Amino acid sequence: MSEKHEEDQEFDVGSEDEAAGKGTWKHAAFHVATTIATPAAYAPLPFALASLGWPLGVSSLVTATLATWYSSLLIASLWRWNGKKHVTYRLLADSIFGFWGYWSIAFFQQVASIGNNIAIQIAAGSSLKAVYKHYHKHGTLTLQHFIIFFGAFELFLSQLPDIHSLRWVNGLCTFSTIGFACTTIGVTIYNGKKIDRESISYSLRGSSSAKRFASFNALGAIAFSFGDAMLPEIQNTVREPSVKNMYKGVSAAYSVIVLTYWQLAFTGYWAFGSQVQPYIVASLTVPEWTIIMANIFAVIQISGCYQIYCRPTYAYFEERLASNRTSMLKNGLIRPIFTSIYIVVITLVASAMPFFVDFVSICGAIGFTPLDFIFPVLAFLKAGKMPKNRAVGISMRILNVGIAAWFSIVAVMGCIGAIRFVVEDVKTYKFFHD
Repeated sequence: MSEKHEEDQEFDVGSEDEAAGKGTWKHAAFHVATTIATPAAYAPLPFALASLGWPLGVSSLVTATLATWYSSLLIASLWRWNGKKHVTYRLLADSIFGFWGYWSIAFFQQVASIGNNIAIQIAAGSSLKAVYKHYHKHGTLTLQHFIIFFGAFELFLSQLPDIHSLRWVNGLCTFSTIGFACTTIGVTIYNGKKIDRESISYSLRGSSSAKRFASFNALGAIAFSFGDAMLPEIQNTVREPSVKNMYKGVSAAYSVIVLTYWQLAFTGYWAFGSQVQPYIVASLTVPEWTIIMANIFAVIQISGCYQIYCRPTYAYFEERLASNRTSMLKNGLIRPIFTSIYIVVITLVASAMPFFVDFVSICGAIGFTPLDFIFPVLAFLKAGKMPKNRAVGISMRILNVGIAAWFSIVAVMGCIGAIRFVVEDVKTYKFFHD
């Protein structure tokens, strides 16, 4: 490990000592559920299914669920794979793959974090605007105003020191996830029954080329919906036995994910067919009070998710400052400064280009697919953690290589589809348009 990375590790361990080891498996479940099961993640799933059709859509969703649950357990098992504690994703990658592993994960984490926060800030602004328009139909506030309001609130939360300090926020967010899912699923079924079912079509729309790119885009959106780039950081907050507690936390979180993701994806596509909107709440019409409630749940949940994904960027800046032995870190001014810069940049991009589903797909393809599908299985192979039973070991090797190969293809296809949609949207869009 390089001297620079050793300094990073010293800082990471020291900065997390106060929070490390205090959380239970329930806290881990709250953190994992908050980072994955966000309204911004599963609200586009019906639209993704509409771009793939029933057979491919359902199989893609089920495969992604099982693959990410499996890979999350693999990451948890690598907690002390070489006898040392690796408190961040970057340091875990460095311990297994060296220099290139460290910087590859650093890059993918930044793409995932920034792309995710742009997407969910657009979603939060949209939900806040929907609530506002319900009470003030002729109000003059635009989507951009609400994106800015949400950014200001996140700047306040960003002053909390670490992930463990967000445990109560994330506990509330987990319950909001369930509330959003239950409300949205119920209202979706209600709306679906109100619609003339003969008018609903499930056929794929557009030319052959358009269908192909739409399916690529959908794969990126599904990858995004299972994104969790923070598992080692979350595991660092869990008390011993850390691996066992993390297994329980991840599995509990995925129980919530299966119950919400699959139900919303299937009912949303069933209700609206190929006409479903990229953000499922936008397709709902009646009863209005339930739609407002779903939007409020969405904003509460997103507020916690946003914070989880800020942390890799904040940690990076703090590592650089610590390695430079600067005194600015101690005077309490530097954190408000760099958190303000980060959130202003995210807010500016989200306000200028509120292409929700496009950012979702790009983030899923370039950020989350390597972090959540490809790296865990390759790291497990490289670390030599295979079971002693020969048959089980061979089966796991085949499974891991298969997951890495398939999702590498998904990453490329998702990226192509997302970039194509961004280019098309920019041609017809005015920046900062409401």
